Amino acid sequence: MKIAVRYYTKTGNTKRLAEAVAKAVGVEALPISVPVDEPVDILFLGNSYYAFSIDPEVRKFVSSLDKAKVGRIVNFGSAAMLNSTWKKVKAEADKVGIPVDAREFHCKGEFKGIHKGKPDEMDLKAAAEFARSFQDR
Repeated sequence: MKIAVRYYTKTGNTKRLAEAVAKAVGVEALPISVPVDEPVDILFLGNSYYAFSIDPEVRKFVSSLDKAKVGRIVNFGSAAMLNSTWKKVKAEADKVGIPVDAREFHCKGEFKGIHKGKPDEMDLKAAAEFARSFQDR
């Protein structure tokens, strides 16, 4: 199974999660500025809420994906206030015909002193376990 990890972050929280996910599945975590050029079965996509939505850069990245190269997207991320970005990512992925797995990983992320220290080591471990669960299938 071929896997890639891409992420978008403003605070570094999602990058830390992406690195844990990538290490767990034996690939490198790369920012969304790096295109997915090789075919992958699973694209782990890390993102967060910014002003009550996913960042326009995430929307642009998803819209640039080639459904012939990406089997499915697995969403993950962190946020201080809101939870899942799954619906927002799925809405964008639907436009280009790429399925989004129903499972996702989300945890709290530190922002301006809220949820200090998050994601913490337990969150990173949980993200890694989540990622490994896709290899077991």
